[in-house]
Amino acid sequence: MKTDIEIARTTVLAPIDDIAAKAGIDASRIEHYGRYVAKVTPAPEGTPRKAKLILVTAITATKTGIGKTTVSIGLAQGLCRLGYNAIAALREPSLGPCFGLKGGAAGGGYSQVLPMEKINLHFTGDFHAVTSAHNLIAAMLDNYIFQRRRQGLQFKQVLWRRVMDVNDRSLRNIVTGLGAPTDGLPSQSGFDITAASELMAILCLATDEADLRRRVGNIILATEADGAPFTVERLGATGAVMTLLADAVKPNLVQTTEQTPAIIHGGPFANIAHGCNSVIATEMAMQQADYCITEAGFGADLGAEKFLDIVCRNAGFAPDLTVIVATAQGLKMHGGVPLDRIGEPSLEGLEKGVENLRRHVENLRRFGQTVAVVFNRFPSDTDEEMAWLRTYCTDTLHTPFAINRSFATGGEGAEDMARMVVDTIASCPSAPLKFAYESTDSLREKITRVACDIYGASAVSISPRAARLLDYAEANGMGHFPVCIAKTQYSFSGDAKRYGAVRDFTLDIKDVAINGGAEMIVAIAGDIMRMPGLPLHPCAERIDCRDGVISGLS
Repeated sequence: MKTDIEIARTTVLAPIDDIAAKAGIDASRIEHYGRYVAKVTPAPEGTPRKAKLILVTAITATKTGIGKTTVSIGLAQGLCRLGYNAIAALREPSLGPCFGLKGGAAGGGYSQVLPMEKINLHFTGDFHAVTSAHNLIAAMLDNYIFQRRRQGLQFKQVLWRRVMDVNDRSLRNIVTGLGAPTDGLPSQSGFDITAASELMAILCLATDEADLRRRVGNIILATEADGAPFTVERLGATGAVMTLLADAVKPNLVQTTEQTPAIIHGGPFANIAHGCNSVIATEMAMQQADYCITEAGFGADLGAEKFLDIVCRNAGFAPDLTVIVATAQGLKMHGGVPLDRIGEPSLEGLEKGVENLRRHVENLRRFGQTVAVVFNRFPSDTDEEMAWLRTYCTDTLHTPFAINRSFATGGEGAEDMARMVVDTIASCPSAPLKFAYESTDSLREKITRVACDIYGASAVSISPRAARLLDYAEANGMGHFPVCIAKTQYSFSGDAKRYGAVRDFTLDIKDVAINGGAEMIVAIAGDIMRMPGLPLHPCAERIDCRDGVISGLS
């Protein structure tokens, strides 16, 4: 089997104008970034949606992933092979995991989005634009404080940190302004990864340019001495930020290994942010296609909950079907099989591990979702295991079931999955969307509803600092915002080592980030960090470029 990058490099790509034509996008809306990538101007206001929306999510993650992106791309390819117009709307990869632990995020095998090297690396510069705009705000805020220091300006608290798009634990907490008096005022700060920037969330939640401008201006940077919020608009930085994001607000058009259109835009992580591609990109795909396939990061407890409670509430759309992706190896891990043996046959491990799958299915049904289960099959998986899993899903969970083989054979290996999706939507589409909480609930009630009803917690503990920030948000008219819980992706709980379908734990909320522009409250649970660190042997060690040829990228 060829590596991902070998498959990508030997695939014949169609000119991006041909991909746009296949997607029904007029050439006047295309801005070329080379031969195979383009920015796309959104359709005129009032253009109707016509696509069925399919959300792809997963069981609780493993450190090597579950394969949601491969399934999403394969499903689009399979639908196109059946004669439907399908478009995948996906997130952009971050350099953090690309050079860190997980690797790239352009799919795998014969279900990739291409050109994968560009998509996984600098692409069209959207991440860099967000990074630059975020740090421009930080520089202007520090300058504002410095220039007005003799006038007695004092902020009660500065909330805005800096960001960068690589993993660097040493920059989580820093002191700025050291040196001569002209070098600034010493103060404590730190870095988050760009995917956790509020600007990234805003880019992905804004419905158009005007909404983007409004949200940018409402970002809360600090609190004044009297407690009033100090915003980007007050700083006078809104116009500069909009200038830096002028191109980044436009979604990116690329193609799969089978020349299926894909729109890629935005990249918040689901463990530390809301984990979904942009509303603008999803709207674009729904306006152009018969079927729009979008993906929510990590497990359904994180990405899918946030897609439904935050994105759908904000954008006014809802999935016609939710697909949960699982692997036999992932289920065995959740069933207590040692990590070094999950590649071996173990029906006992599967029987215990499927409780994790069951919980995710039950949770999604709370939202009114019709759920289908797709298994990514690995070469080590046995026919007996696949037969047992099929019977469990159809007879016990009462969900449609399909095996995805698109990694090895592209769209051909996804045709069964595509037929299952089409038939399920036709016969039993999702009911009207129900949210996990109401906008009128208090912020504490919202956190508790997600923690107890979705995660299975028995209680929520909120630190004094987090409690003060929740009180501040409600006192300043932000109590109606949805909550975005940042927690480990490896467990329903806040403990990354508690696998399976754990219940009856206390979820500890240690901190809160008030996102006045993104219009959500980020509750930080357990030991989750908004700036990841690198592993002992990061992917960066094997990535190289010689004579213009990149190797080691996956």
